Formats: sequence, structure tokens, C-alpha cells
Amino acid sequence: MTARDLLSVYLKGVAMGSADAVPGVSGGTIALITGIYERLITALTELDPTVVALLPEATTSHGRTRIRERLIAVDVPFLVALGLGVLTAVISVSRAIHYAQEAAPALLFAFFFGLIAASAVVLRDEVFLDTPRRALAGAAGFAVAFLLAGEVTGALPHTLPVVAVAGAVAICAMILPGISGALILLLLGQYLYLTETLSGFVDALIGVAGGSGDPAGLIAPATVVVVFVAGAVAGLFSVAHAVKYALNRYREATLTFLVALMVGALRYPGRQIAANVGAWTVTTALAVLASAALGAALVIAVDAYTGDIDIASEDRPAPSAK
Repeated sequence: MTARDLLSVYLKGVAMGSADAVPGVSGGTIALITGIYERLITALTELDPTVVALLPEATTSHGRTRIRERLIAVDVPFLVALGLGVLTAVISVSRAIHYAQEAAPALLFAFFFGLIAASAVVLRDEVFLDTPRRALAGAAGFAVAFLLAGEVTGALPHTLPVVAVAGAVAICAMILPGISGALILLLLGQYLYLTETLSGFVDALIGVAGGSGDPAGLIAPATVVVVFVAGAVAGLFSVAHAVKYALNRYREATLTFLVALMVGALRYPGRQIAANVGAWTVTTALAVLASAALGAALVIAVDAYTGDIDIASEDRPAPSAK
């Protein structure tokens, strides 16, 4: 890949990361819009951890050449450029969300409500209730999200095992067009905690780099970030395959479950709006409605660009021969 190609992929990663960082918008959909979704899925499925076995050969020129050729063959430069773009956007957006959560939580959650509600509406054609199994899948998706979005959400601890599981589950949703990984984190009660932790980690890192921070202050947030990333990587090689199997074997039921999950999840931002709005006035109500409308408009705009893209399309990239 040329430097120009890598820059293009990086910028597409920035767009994906910006979408993945907010509940209700799918980074997978952005990948479809920008024309890299099939390449992304193919590259992920062809990742071969056995390349690590070649590392001892890095001490020789021939060995380094073999390693480089192997990495290029499985499209690692593409994944690295894309990943850096996603990381850049996630850090930037997370810091903005952390600030908004401190300054205007009711408006932030109204924005999330609009994002999630509009996402469920634009995906209504992916809901199939024509058989008992599919109807049950829809009911189960709604019930799971509705219960998680209730009081139990706050009861989920911010422990490292929970963070790892959240990373594994969220990364799978992040690569599915139409499904928001940030929404899954919101349901698990980890979204605000993780955005706050990431923002704190970046602030601490900047402080240490500038000579004004204490390196010891990096340990706690860095541990959470590393565990989340490790969970996400594990999810790509495990849970993602289960999701792919479900979509291939039970596509309609799986999509119905996922969309119903969105509808049930609306309880969470609704509760947060009510808890943070204080006294309802005409001005407050208009501000909340405007924020929700802005979120909905963003999703509708993204949907307008997807046109006739079908997230349940049978036209999936076939695995290439190894």
C-alpha cells in the first residue's frame, strides 16, 4: 500500500471510530458506506496468530523479509492504518462525551435517545416476526435490553473481568452494520465508566509526557484500557465467530433480536434524562427534544447514504484460500 492509500484508510478509520464511540451509530455501517467492509471482514478472518512463530527469524534479513511478506499477505498494514484511525476518533469523541456528561447529562442522554430510537426505526425492515421462533427472538431481545437498562445496570461492577467481557461483546457489535457497540457498553453499564477512564488515561499520559504528571497515576486507567482491548481482541477471535454463525444459520431471528435489543435499550437514556433534567420547564423540554432530534437526524443522514445497502445481504465475502 502507498502512503496515500494508508492515509485514505486511516481517515476511513476515523469515520468508523467516531461512529463506534456513540450509542446508536454503527461503525460497521460506516465501513459499508466507505467501501471497506468486505475487505475488513476478510482481513479479520484471515488473521493468523501463528505469524508470531516467525518472530525469532527477525534477527536475519531473510527472516524479516518473510515476516513482512506474511503480514502484507494477511493485510496487516490495512488493519493497522484503520485501527489507528479508529483509535484516534474514539479518544477524541470519548473526551468530548466525558465533558458533555459533566456539563449537560440530560441533553447528552437525550442525544443518545434520538440516536438509538432512529437506529431502530431505520432498521425496521430487518425485523421478522412471521414465525414463533423469530417472534420469540424479538421478545427476548427487548426483554434482555429492557432489564439490563433498568436498575440492574448500575449494579454491574466496574471490575476487570466485566470490562474484558464488555470489550469482547462490544467489538462484535461494532463490526456489524447497523448495530452499535457503544450501545452494548451502555446496556452493560460500562459506557460512561470507560469513556471517563479513557479520558483520564489520556490526560495522565499527556501530563507525564509534559513532565508535570505522576507516572503512578497511569497505572489504574492503563490497566482498564489494556484489559478492555484484550477482551476486544479475544472477542474478534471467539465471540465474533459465534455471531457470524448465528447470522449465517439464523439470519432473520438474529437480526430481529438485535433490533429489538435497541428498542428495549431506550429505557436507559430515558431513565437518565428523567434523573438529570431537574425541574421540567418549557425551555428544558425544548432543549431535550432538540438534542434528541439532533441525534435522530444524524442517524437518518447516515441511513440516507447507505441507500439500498442491506445489512442482511447474502453477498458476504467468501474466505480466500490460505
